[in-house]
Amino acid sequence: MKKISILPRIGLSLACCWSVLAYSASPSPSTGIGEVIVGRTLEDFFTAAISYSPQLKIAEEELNISSARKRAAKGLLLPQLNANASRSDNKQQTNIQTQRFDGERYSLQLTQVLFNWEAFLARSQASLIEDQQEAKYFAQLSWLLTDVANKYFDALQADDAYESISSELEAINNQLNQIQSFYDLQLAQITDLYEAQARLAAVQSEALELQNQRALSREALRSVSGVAVGRLYQLGESAQAPSVINNIEYWVEQARSNNQMILASRFALEAANKGVSAKRGAYMPQVSFIAQQQDSNLGFDNVLINQTDSTYFGVNISIPLYAGGRNRAAVREAVSRYSIAESELRQIQLDVGENTRRAFLQIKSSELRTLAAERLVESTVLSATAMQQGFDLGTVSSVDVLNALRDRFSAERDLQQTRYEHIKYYLMLKRESGSLSAADLLEVGNWLVAPGQ
Repeated sequence: MKKISILPRIGLSLACCWSVLAYSASPSPSTGIGEVIVGRTLEDFFTAAISYSPQLKIAEEELNISSARKRAAKGLLLPQLNANASRSDNKQQTNIQTQRFDGERYSLQLTQVLFNWEAFLARSQASLIEDQQEAKYFAQLSWLLTDVANKYFDALQADDAYESISSELEAINNQLNQIQSFYDLQLAQITDLYEAQARLAAVQSEALELQNQRALSREALRSVSGVAVGRLYQLGESAQAPSVINNIEYWVEQARSNNQMILASRFALEAANKGVSAKRGAYMPQVSFIAQQQDSNLGFDNVLINQTDSTYFGVNISIPLYAGGRNRAAVREAVSRYSIAESELRQIQLDVGENTRRAFLQIKSSELRTLAAERLVESTVLSATAMQQGFDLGTVSSVDVLNALRDRFSAERDLQQTRYEHIKYYLMLKRESGSLSAADLLEVGNWLVAPGQ
């Protein structure tokens, strides 16, 4: 009954994932010089990553293998039909005479398993393993899509941070030129000039670091998708991840019920339980129905007899008595595998629960931090403007202006980081809870706009 309650969720996940494939396949990546594929939109990288990912291909082939093994296990319980034909040149010698003759024997045998507990349970176990591999495939697909999205937003964040530091560098340069002109007119002190130069050097150093991070983030996105990274679509100013409703226990419970890795581990545990029962079934009798048709002119030891045509039906009963301890060892191994599967399920439940709680708490925290960061940006922009006006009027020092500029651009970068982290943790929560769907990825894609819009 537990298996029946889980499978509809697998089917729903299948429909959602295929919807993602259809959606992501519509906007194809652009092609640059020399047929180099260049990705710009989030959908471009989804499309490329699904075809490019070796891990997803491995998961797909493991699913194919489990399906083949299921068919093989089922085939052992279906009727088996064997045909045999032999023709021989025989020489029979006695004290009286020597006789040579041609021997012929033709037979057709039908065998049908009536009772084989080990084979019955092996079929059930193979079916559960197929369900396990299916769940693991969709877990890998879900992980891949969220990983692509995370790397895409990491690249966007690096781009925004580099643009911000470039603007800060320009503002510091302007401030340095203004201080230099004041110093030339003996309206500013040499210490103010030195402070501005030191601040410029510090910002230049930070710009180099952010430029390196930008290159690394773009390389990470290229590595996971296999396509070159062009000018990425940007997060719209009005884009905002939806607020998370319900409490943390609700999301943890959703994860326990719907997370694909937990579902896969449950199937693995049930398959291991079937494996224990199957190995114990080796002690049970095996019953088969046999029907045979034979046409032959040979008897015992290939003695020539009159041509015979015989048909018989029978039931073959095999009772295992002793197999040298092999069956008992196999049972012990199956019991240990069941214990391992049980512990693995428990560990995955703990990991998924921890990831779900962390994602939920990070989302709640980022909602508050986003509001605080927005207010901080507003206040630092006003402060920087006021400091600049005060410096022009001679009421504040250049150090105050430089500090105000530093606080302004630092607050902008903090706000950008908070917005991107909110989206990434939102996708992580959806993935861990098993509720990530095509609609969620469509929604995220709609938050992005072409550069310059």
